Amino acid sequence: MRTSDVDVDESYVPTVEEPFMNERQLRFFEKQLVDWKNSILVEAQGTLNQLQDGPMREPDLNDRASSETDWGIELRTRDRQRKLIAKIEAALRRITEGEYGYCQVTGEPISLARLRARPIATMTLEAQERHERQERVSRDD
Repeated sequence: MRTSDVDVDESYVPTVEEPFMNERQLRFFEKQLVDWKNSILVEAQGTLNQLQDGPMREPDLNDRASSETDWGIELRTRDRQRKLIAKIEAALRRITEGEYGYCQVTGEPISLARLRARPIATMTLEAQERHERQERVSRDD
């Protein structure tokens, strides 16, 4: 059975009382991820439309510099969102492959609270903290 074959009520919230990563939970997270991706794409399309309207021709040099700075920030934001979309697509693949919700380091279930807060999470909170500590240590060396 594919996760899209299971209906999920809008008021549904995954709980620890039900089997971990059952079809209903998978469908819940799949919908959350798809909705998130779609909202990012809509924002990106708005930015693209603004860019296609042509270059800004501010008569005042200070206004032009300010506009260019704003566009630079907007483009960096879009680049971060492009990377986020790749992570969302990876999470959707993990759902399809039956690996979603499990830590890629320990194989343990990732808490539902963590997945609800960060549906692209690939590690348990403990594994993530260990990973970040190791990164700090290696960066300090």
